[in-house]
Amino acid sequence: MTAPAHPPVDWSALPAPEDDGGAAHLAGMRLPDVALVSTAGGRVRLCDLGGVCVLYVYPMTAEPGVALPEGWGAIPGAKGCTPQSCAFRDHFAELIEAGADAVFGISTQAPQAQAEAASRLHLPFPLLSDADLALATALRLPTFEAMGRTLHKRVTLIVREGTIETVFYPVFPPDRNAADVLAHLRERRGPPG
Repeated sequence: MTAPAHPPVDWSALPAPEDDGGAAHLAGMRLPDVALVSTAGGRVRLCDLGGVCVLYVYPMTAEPGVALPEGWGAIPGAKGCTPQSCAFRDHFAELIEAGADAVFGISTQAPQAQAEAASRLHLPFPLLSDADLALATALRLPTFEAMGRTLHKRVTLIVREGTIETVFYPVFPPDRNAADVLAHLRERRGPPG
């Protein structure tokens, strides 16, 4: 079964997020001893991750039949979670070939909502739920409020042997993030020998 395509988004019509310094402290930090519920079943204990991992952190994926928060498109950087996940899906094999050992998407959405998104979007990697904000708190991730909920701002981390090596922040447009991560991994790896 082919994965659904996502309609193109006119990113120029949306407000771009600015670098507010909210992720400036992340490079060089170790992943905390936090276990997040995974759409692959069980929990992923982040401090146990080895190799090279790509963690893309995003606000929330739209749920079928559930309206997005009022004014969602006016919040800089909020819109675009589905196109971002689809781009990581479409580049997944190349990311692994370029040296990533794992890719994870992380949001504050409940595991059930993430399981629905992972299935609907045919994601070949797990989504992790930070519904209790354990990761956001431990890493002091940038967040914002919408609908009375705390949501992650979009940030992507390349982690090597448990230490955050590279931080993409702000991430805009979100559908280009996977290609940017891929280019970085290929550049870091160097030409094939």
